[in-house]
Amino acid sequence: MTASEDCLHDFGMSAAESSTKAALFEKLLSELRMMRNGSLDSNCAFFVPGRLEFLGKHTDYAGGRSLVCTIERGICIVAAPREDGRIRILDVGRDASVYFKFEVSIEPTAGHWSNFPMTVARRLARDFPGICVGADIAFASDLPRASGMSSSSAFMTAVFFVLAQVNHLWQTDVYQRAISSHEDLAGYIAAIESGASFGSFPGARGVGTHGGSEDHVAILCSRAGFLRQYSFHPIHFEREIRLPERHVFVIGVSGVKADKTGDAREAYNRASGAARRILDSWRAATGRDDLSLAAALSSQPDAIGRLREVLRESKDAEYPASVLLDRLTQFAEESSEIIPSAGDALARDDFARLGAIVDRSQFLAEMLLRNQVPETTELARSARSLGADAASAFGAGFGGSVWALVDSSCAEEFCKAWRTHYHRRFPGLAEASCFFTSDPGPGLIQFD
Repeated sequence: MTASEDCLHDFGMSAAESSTKAALFEKLLSELRMMRNGSLDSNCAFFVPGRLEFLGKHTDYAGGRSLVCTIERGICIVAAPREDGRIRILDVGRDASVYFKFEVSIEPTAGHWSNFPMTVARRLARDFPGICVGADIAFASDLPRASGMSSSSAFMTAVFFVLAQVNHLWQTDVYQRAISSHEDLAGYIAAIESGASFGSFPGARGVGTHGGSEDHVAILCSRAGFLRQYSFHPIHFEREIRLPERHVFVIGVSGVKADKTGDAREAYNRASGAARRILDSWRAATGRDDLSLAAALSSQPDAIGRLREVLRESKDAEYPASVLLDRLTQFAEESSEIIPSAGDALARDDFARLGAIVDRSQFLAEMLLRNQVPETTELARSARSLGADAASAFGAGFGGSVWALVDSSCAEEFCKAWRTHYHRRFPGLAEASCFFTSDPGPGLIQFD
């Protein structure tokens, strides 16, 4: 084993994926040397995983719960500091690069992949005056893009860690006053992405989605072999549950892109906008100043009934009363009932109960949240008919992927049957879709 392979394996990554990632890191280091004309005196390296949302459909930004883990696919990234205050990034997989100055005045281009690293750099330059060390960066990803596994959040997190490392950000007084835990850091990186404020740092233009911090918490705080349950706004760890032995996730990527820079962004923002409108209605009716929808619902025993009465009288032209009532029902049931019950069933290895609970979550997503497309609906239903103990679409929706929980002894057979069924149903997506297995993986790994 190489040193990087040993490190990955020590963090709980499977032997096969550790070997694959170690070979990729060797390739990236070679590319980085070529970028620097053979000079590589100092460097840093990180593995940043993709996120699997077991349950928690559009709950985090409204203060609700999520049950999450990572997968064993993600972004491998290596970097070395520059002395001229510039940032050069090479995407080895696509043979594409960007080059820009590390400064507050960066103007990212919406719709281009450079928007993500530029948004990170601009926010860091503003929030931490004086940091100016740039970097040569090479990265590669084995995450299917725009598939609901948080590839963009993982990329922004990877760039953040590189720039933080080469600038020794962790040792600065400003950082230490603002951020004291991995959960805090996840919240800050999420604020960079959404453009929200964080603590004493005011908001700034993000990448266009009005989301929460579920993705970033999973990326930074996951543990191999476990699912972790969090509530949000503020971020609060509630419990972790080991994935039952002899079980593995099979992931079906629909091939319908859920791209945060495309049409899905507007649909995603509409779902989050409905949650904000519900909270605004509650505040106006009660005079309370609850920070999130979850806080409003827990503020008094009859809060949900009272809120429904308020919403029935809504005259909002953009969000009709029926839309707001459906969104409220989906959020309350997903966060307060489905996730705790699913976690309990998972901890007891009660797969019959778990399957029924997850089916309910998928039904609510289709009928009330309305963030599913025919392809993800079919993937979830066919997975169950083929014998999966549970199956659900995950991520922002409007495309993306579905996970299926199956016995590891028949995972490959199931994966083949699931793929064959899907390709027969949607032959035009045969090339764009993909199917693979993964254990719950580790969180972000930094190599010494």
